[in-house]
Amino acid sequence: MTASRGRTVIVTGAAGGLGRAFAQGFALQGDQVIAADIDEDGARETVRLIEQAGGTAAATAVDVTNDASTRNLARFAAAAFGQVDVLVNNAAIYAGLTRQPFDRIEPDEWDRVMAVNVKGSWLCTVALLPHLRSPGAKVVNVASATVLSGSPLWMHYVASKGAVIAMTRVMARELGDRGVTCNALAPGFTLTEASYGLIEDAAAYGIERGALKRACEPADIVGAALFLADSSSSYITGQTLVVDGGKQFL
Repeated sequence: MTASRGRTVIVTGAAGGLGRAFAQGFALQGDQVIAADIDEDGARETVRLIEQAGGTAAATAVDVTNDASTRNLARFAAAAFGQVDVLVNNAAIYAGLTRQPFDRIEPDEWDRVMAVNVKGSWLCTVALLPHLRSPGAKVVNVASATVLSGSPLWMHYVASKGAVIAMTRVMARELGDRGVTCNALAPGFTLTEASYGLIEDAAAYGIERGALKRACEPADIVGAALFLADSSSSYITGQTLVVDGGKQFL
């Protein structure tokens, strides 16, 4: 990798799971990270772990569904580190959702998923846009490989991640003149604390259906995020990188 060092990277949903792994991955390669989450204590723990490993990071609370809160995030980033080089829109509702047929999903739960997973990525990008260092800035929107598989009993989640992919393509077109790239990262089922309660055995998350007969670990997804945020991917935009161990083409 040829990533520049000392960049400023914002990761939303950084209090745990993939968000924490993303934050740690960027910090490990020398970037300064802002860990943002509605769970500020969790974000602070992420910062503690980064600093313990010798990295540089700062934590702040953000409600990605609230315009004023996302603009506060932008002001915090500008005050802490100046311009922003990379925005990773990772905040999403996943853990805690009840698997059920789409005709049984409560409208309030549908709205809540869409507000965080779709509106949140849009609001954060809008708020950070004046601070994104261009040309060369990167936006990485975290989608999901469930969009390709049509994973049943998760319609609100799957639909929200499909919207993230569609939104990514529009952002890429509209940000291209600024020299800012925008891509989506679509992980397959990844072993994090949010997902352990959803599985019963290997078949439940498709190990045997993949080309690679092993579970997906956070490090597998982090590597893909680092690539999409790296200067070596500067001519890639509007794309969706699926990281699922080869399940979707089998």
